[in-house]
Amino acid sequence: MRTLTYAQAIREAHAQLLALDARVFVIGQGLWSPWYAGSSLEDLDREFGRARVVDTPVSENAVTGMALGAALAGLRPIVFHPRMDFMLLAMDPIVNQAANWSYLFGAPGAGRSGVPLVIRAVINRGGEQGAQHSQALHAMFMHLPGLKVVMPATPADAKGLLMAAVADPGPVLYIDDRWLYAESGEVSAEPFTVALGEAAVRRSGSDVTLIGISWMARECLRAAGMLESEGIDAEVIDLRSLKPWDKERVAASVARTGRAVVADGGWRTAGASAEIAAEIGERVFDHLLAPVARVTLPDTPAPASRTEEQAYYPGAEQIAAAARALLERGTAGRIKRAAA
Repeated sequence: MRTLTYAQAIREAHAQLLALDARVFVIGQGLWSPWYAGSSLEDLDREFGRARVVDTPVSENAVTGMALGAALAGLRPIVFHPRMDFMLLAMDPIVNQAANWSYLFGAPGAGRSGVPLVIRAVINRGGEQGAQHSQALHAMFMHLPGLKVVMPATPADAKGLLMAAVADPGPVLYIDDRWLYAESGEVSAEPFTVALGEAAVRRSGSDVTLIGISWMARECLRAAGMLESEGIDAEVIDLRSLKPWDKERVAASVARTGRAVVADGGWRTAGASAEIAAEIGERVFDHLLAPVARVTLPDTPAPASRTEEQAYYPGAEQIAAAARALLERGTAGRIKRAAA
């Protein structure tokens, strides 16, 4: 085990995938430019050649369609979108084609074609980039049948989930967040996979469950540290996958603690947090001591001002405050029910 940054772990996963499987190639914008691809893909074209690391013109729809066709022909493409916002220009090959292919033509196997396509999309929040360069759109794609969605929060998962996504017979949307690129952690030097659809318990606790997605999983750990100093024992679950997501592990945790905070770096209305909260309510309602709380972005586009960004993006402080409010509300509810 060595310590790598999140970006280095992504880069190592790409290198090992390219080395191990001749069917794998990477295609997208800026792959030969360190300004675009940065440390997460640095010098891959020099190591593996520009026939397998293909820099393209700015045409998200065409490039994604090319990758889709290559996947249908038996290759294992990774199509790179350096800003998730502009991946919206490729909605037809993703939504109408890749997500539906296996349903239209039968499951992979017995001579039928699956779509072993990985769509890598990067969230570029913050840095005064404004509304068109800062969007976390994972909930939109979580809604689609036929498409898996993963959002790693640690360097080890950044590597393991990418390798698992490439091995999967169906299309997988792999979303990484540039706010995580400098985070470091232990990562095995050997190739490995992390199972799609399995959450990770990052910290055990008994008072409240903090459920985090991507960057917000890290903020949940910070919040748990704050709460610990106040005598509150928080369990932290890093969801890792959004489609499918680990409903059983989340429900089991909330059934024990009786309280849940869902922390999501996307918008509130019809977001990932809403789906998770609804599922918790359906599965473990009788165990809840307080309503499920959500910490999300406000329902407004991202600002282009550093001062406004500090108010716009929630973090550990807001998560900890939500957990404290649940503890207070749960205690009051128990006293009221006992008196009745």
